Amino acid sequence: MSTLKITPSKWRRIKEQLHEEHPKSVFMLRNRMKQVLGFTVREHSGYRLKTPKELKEQDTSLERYETQKDSDFHRSHINEYAICLDFYSERKYTMFLLKFSETINGQ
Repeated sequence: MSTLKITPSKWRRIKEQLHEEHPKSVFMLRNRMKQVLGFTVREHSGYRLKTPKELKEQDTSLERYETQKDSDFHRSHINEYAICLDFYSERKYTMFLLKFSETINGQ
């Protein structure tokens, strides 16, 4: 099983294209989506380490006001929201990547 992690804005663009090709019933039932498209959709929210650029911007920001509650964890991590597509077929995963590579790569 392969998982593809993309931003919500990229998922919206991909979903619009998929809606043109498939009936709404495919998107309403997870089993149907898995059978027809080869994947299911999962929303993911979690923390990731900030990049050196984000840490530098944070340190130089005049708007930032640190309090006692601001821990080292919150200074070094950022909450990230993403859409995960869990693929159950390697063949459909490969075809998906070929078809939507420009959208996924941000072009």
